[in-house]
Amino acid sequence: GLVPLAMGLFGLGEIFYNVEQREATGSILQVPKNLLPTRDDWKRSFGAILRGSGLGFAVGVLPGGMPAVASLMSYAVEKRVSKHPERFGQGAVEGVAGPETANNAATAGGFVPLLTLGIPTNSVLALLLAALMLHGVTPGPLLLLKWPQVFWGVIASMYIGNLMLLVLNLPLIGIFVQLLRVPYSLLSPLIIMFVLLGAYGLNNSIADVFMTLFFGVLGYLLKRFSFEPAPLVLAFVLGPMMELNLNKSLIMFGTANPVYFFARPISGVLLALAFAVLAFPLLRWLGRRAAGPGG
Repeated sequence: GLVPLAMGLFGLGEIFYNVEQREATGSILQVPKNLLPTRDDWKRSFGAILRGSGLGFAVGVLPGGMPAVASLMSYAVEKRVSKHPERFGQGAVEGVAGPETANNAATAGGFVPLLTLGIPTNSVLALLLAALMLHGVTPGPLLLLKWPQVFWGVIASMYIGNLMLLVLNLPLIGIFVQLLRVPYSLLSPLIIMFVLLGAYGLNNSIADVFMTLFFGVLGYLLKRFSFEPAPLVLAFVLGPMMELNLNKSLIMFGTANPVYFFARPISGVLLALAFAVLAFPLLRWLGRRAAGPGG
């Protein structure tokens, strides 16, 4: 499942890598006196915030759009467009601002088809739709006319929720940092234990534990050889959706030949753009290689 995959890649994999590199030794980070972003932080993160907002909203509106997917995509985009990608993973502010903005934008974007058309784009919003209908509220085009208090209540809750996060997180960051006082030799086994307990608690299945361990080793190997694990999660989430919709499209077209997609103007343009995005890094690498060391 997705949860063992994510916990293995980003939980156990990171722990295994840190243990090998001995990067974490229990040192304590100093809590900065001024927790508000500086002018340089705003300058570096402004573009990331704009890109994350657009990308996250687009992902949230699409069927199956999940905030976690938007965050991973935003992180990959920011690392790709950055002039200093080596700073990512070392505290680059744009690597935090972009994904967090995309996460929030995807959450808000998912409410657009839910409230206006009554179509949930993910499982969480499907539960919310069921809860609203249990209370006699039917999301759709007439929601704003019949139940304006529900509509504006949802909008207000987003602002209040973000404000409460700000109020709670800023004073409590000093407490969170105190966790770093725990020696890493004690902290890493505790993290591994909680990850495995969480994996087992999903379905009370030992198979999920072994899957988490497997993906943990895989995550360590990816980290060890400088590969990004995020695309694997995206493929795991989007792969079944792509396969399902491909089958639906082929049935609608009445043909099993995928070349037909290139004959349609919209799908042809989108596929051409997708291939261009895939080919751009290769062409750039070939150009640098052709230019030689002095190019």
